Amino acid sequence: MTFAWYAHLRNLSGRPWIIAALVSWGIALFEYLLQVPANRIGYQTMTLPQLKILQEVIALSVFVPFALFYMRSPLKLDYLWASLCIVAAAWFMFRGGNGPG
Repeated sequence: MTFAWYAHLRNLSGRPWIIAALVSWGIALFEYLLQVPANRIGYQTMTLPQLKILQEVIALSVFVPFALFYMRSPLKLDYLWASLCIVAAAWFMFRGGNGPG
């Protein structure tokens, strides 16, 4: 989803927003076709909060390299602090074991 949400800022900045929206929706549709079945499979062994935190861990793991290498954003110490917060959130969500309920 990172590419669908942010790549248009670099690639389509001179185009009308509707073009950027349609391209982004096309990319997002493909990603949702993967995400929805993955959530259904994951929900069999994880709780909903665990799935959400796992999604955030994956999103941040994808976003930081995307921001650095594709969007050419400067590396900031804030990425480290945000990552530590997500690691702490994952620890709290998964410390009690897996499974719904």
